[in-house]
Amino acid sequence: MKVQIDTGRCQGHGRCYELAPDLFGEDEEGYGTVLGDGAVPPEKEKQARLAAANCPERAVVLAEEG
Repeated sequence: MKVQIDTGRCQGHGRCYELAPDLFGEDEEGYGTVLGDGAVPPEKEKQARLAAANCPERAVVLAEEG
């Protein structure tokens, strides 16, 4: 699984980096950013799904691999 943020939809609510700080960070303006290459380790998939489900703008995108 990989995570992405649709920057056109993100409004900077911050739920992604509050719920999954190992996967998301915050830029200087408070918008969410993906840490690293966006690859989600299996043990962090639950956090990724929680962040995506709680984004009010649906800006967190999950891409299943394989």
